Amino acid sequence: MNPNRPTLDDLRIQRSDKPASPVRFRPLAIGLVVLLLAALLAGWLMRSRPPEVHTVLARETGGGGERTVLNGSGYVTARRAATVSSKVTGKVVEVLIEEGMKVKEGQVVARLDDANIKASLGVAQAQLESAKAALAETRAQLKKANNEFKRISEMARLRIVSESDLELAEANAKTLQAHLAQQEADVTVAERSLAMWQQQLEDMTIRAPFSGIVTTKDAQPGEMISPVSAGGGFTRTGIGTVVDMDSLEIEIDVNESYIPRVEPSQAVEATLDAYPEWKIPGKVIAIIPTADRQKSTVRVRIGFDKLDPRILPEMSVKVAFHETGAGPAAAPRAILVPKSAVLNQGGQDIVLVVQQDRVERRAVTVTGGQGEEARLSAGVSAGEKVVADPPAGLAEGAAIKEKKL
Repeated sequence: MNPNRPTLDDLRIQRSDKPASPVRFRPLAIGLVVLLLAALLAGWLMRSRPPEVHTVLARETGGGGERTVLNGSGYVTARRAATVSSKVTGKVVEVLIEEGMKVKEGQVVARLDDANIKASLGVAQAQLESAKAALAETRAQLKKANNEFKRISEMARLRIVSESDLELAEANAKTLQAHLAQQEADVTVAERSLAMWQQQLEDMTIRAPFSGIVTTKDAQPGEMISPVSAGGGFTRTGIGTVVDMDSLEIEIDVNESYIPRVEPSQAVEATLDAYPEWKIPGKVIAIIPTADRQKSTVRVRIGFDKLDPRILPEMSVKVAFHETGAGPAAAPRAILVPKSAVLNQGGQDIVLVVQQDRVERRAVTVTGGQGEEARLSAGVSAGEKVVADPPAGLAEGAAIKEKKL
C-alpha cells in the first residue's frame, strides 16, 4: 500500500478551541454601552437643571386717579456742564483727566508751560525787594533830615544860624518826605505787579470748576490751547468737558397746541429708550416762557425724583404726563405687566408668578394695554415677579432660575 496516498483524514477541518471573532467585537460593544450611559447621564443632568427665565416686577398704575394726558419725547440733559479751558493762551504740558473719570471742584485737570511766567515772576520779586530797600534808605534819610531841621530850628530861635539855613533844612526834610511817599507808592506797584505774575502762574494750572464726571478729553500734551477760537487753526479751545451728574434733567419740546395740558410740578413717568421696561417717576420743573416760532413748540424742563447711574446725558427718553384728580374721568387702579408674560391657555389668560424660585399659575383679567404692557385688574399684586417670555413646557411648580441682566 502506498503511504503517500490521500486518505479521508486529510480532508478533516482542524478547529481551535476558542473562536477569535467574539474577542474582536467585545471592545466595540463596551464603548457603545459607555456612550449610551454618558448620553443618559447628560440628559438627566439637563432635565434636573432649572431653566433660566427673565422676570419683571408687576407695577401699579392709575392709582389715585392718575391718567396720561400727554406723551412726548426728548433727551436727558445736564444743567451744569462745562468745557474746561484756560484763561490764557499757552502750550499744554500735562493732562490729568480721562473719559469717565470723576473729578472734584478745584482738582487739577491740566497744566500749561509756565517757564516764561516764572521768569517774569522772578523779575517782579526782585523789583519789589529793590523798592523796599530804597524805601528803607529814604526813611533813614528823612529821619536824619527831620532831626537836622529840629536842631536848626532851635539854633535859629537863639539866632545862632541864619534864616536861610533854617529854610534849607526845612526844604530838605520836605523833599525827603515827598520822596518817601513816592517810594511807598513804588513798593505798592511792585507788590501788585508781583501778585499779577503770581496769578498768571496760577492760571497755568487748569482746575475743575465743579465736581462731576469727565465726558470728553479734547487736548493732549504739546498742543496749544486758547480761551477763544483761533480761526480754524490747530489751537484747542478746551481741555475736556465736565458734567455734573447731579444736575441731570429732561428737556422736551411740546407742541404749543398741547402746552395747556402741562403744569409746573405735574407728575410724569419717563422711559429711557435704553431701558424700555424701567419706568422713572419725575415732575415738571419749569415751562420755558417762550415758543420756538420755527417748530411751534415750547420747551419743558422735567426733573427726576431720584437719579440713577444708568441715566446718562443725551439719552433719548419718552415721557408720559399724568393728570391727578378724582371723579368719573379718573382711571381705575390697575397692574401693569409685559404683554409677553400673559399666556392664553384653554381660553383663559394666565401669568406665571415666581414664588420662592418656583412658578405659580395665576388666572388674570386683562382690561387693556399700554405700549408693550398689559393692564390687569385682578390676579397679580404690585411688586410680585412674573415670568416674561416663559419657555415652552414650563409647568406650574417648576423650579426656575432668574436671569441676571
